[in-house]
Amino acid sequence: MDTLTTGLTRAAVWRGDRVDIIETPLPALGPGELLVRVRLATVCGSDLHTVSGRRDSPCPSVLGHEAVGEVVGIGDGASAQQGDRVVWSVTVSCGDCDRCRRGVTAKCRRVRKIGHEPFDGDWPLSGGYASHIVLPRGTTVVVVPDALGDAVAAPAACATATVMAVVERAGHLSGRRVLIGGAGMLGTTAAAVCADRGAEVRVADRDVARVTQAIRFGACADDGENVDVVLDFTGSSDFLRDALSRLEIAGTLVLAGSVTPGPSLNVDPEQVVRRWWTLTGVHNYEPRHLHEAVDFLGRTADRHPWSELVTSPLPLEQIEHALQPAPGTALRVAVAP
Repeated sequence: MDTLTTGLTRAAVWRGDRVDIIETPLPALGPGELLVRVRLATVCGSDLHTVSGRRDSPCPSVLGHEAVGEVVGIGDGASAQQGDRVVWSVTVSCGDCDRCRRGVTAKCRRVRKIGHEPFDGDWPLSGGYASHIVLPRGTTVVVVPDALGDAVAAPAACATATVMAVVERAGHLSGRRVLIGGAGMLGTTAAAVCADRGAEVRVADRDVARVTQAIRFGACADDGENVDVVLDFTGSSDFLRDALSRLEIAGTLVLAGSVTPGPSLNVDPEQVVRRWWTLTGVHNYEPRHLHEAVDFLGRTADRHPWSELVTSPLPLEQIEHALQPAPGTALRVAVAP
């Protein structure tokens, strides 16, 4: 029976030591809210860190923040249309605090995050591992072009949009030598984006198969030569030390992989001054980056084998099997709630 008829939906609730598939009521929508039927969700590495105990997250909760779905309910004042196929931002901002007014909504003082909220709070259906998700006012929503498949569109909500923010911080890339640390979903996507912008792209990863795959997205294997830009998705101090030793005058290092505490990185301030280095970081992204992500994937759908990076979808009942590292050269496991 249709869930909208019964007034119930199914959700995979993370309990800290297991995942329970439950039925739960669909809420009444408030002003500006959307109810979206989740068509497909992909498993981000941060969710793997949560279930392995490497990352703190509210518990119980519905995890999952990379997804694509169809709008099936609209609250007063919401901008989407019934039936729109959409992706949505990881962060939900207030729009009123000093950071939002400065344009740094990713660091809103009252930020809420998709797939990161307590199930027993006021927003239980906050994650993508459920048949439906509620998107509050303040969520950026982007309509997905018909030509873009669900498996390609879902990672836009985290991996692709984050890459757009990272590349923006790197500045002008045409003709510059770019070293990307890590050939996971973010690093491989970054290789394609940087190549699209005219950079000479090198990728470093201990997994040779992943490097080989990244070459299909516009990269070359790392040759150990000096570079103008380093984009780090590893969070590895060893990689960063080596990368800094190779960073040219007026070079830029963008940190995006250091999202858990780790060893300190010793940087000589004199080197930063004399070598005109720019060292910066990115966490989350702004609304424009999600729009850019969907546009980029649409433009390159025929250029790169994006769908091969995502597994065939598992049903929600197999969510615990999905919350494992992707097999083979796949970079994302898919779930079809």
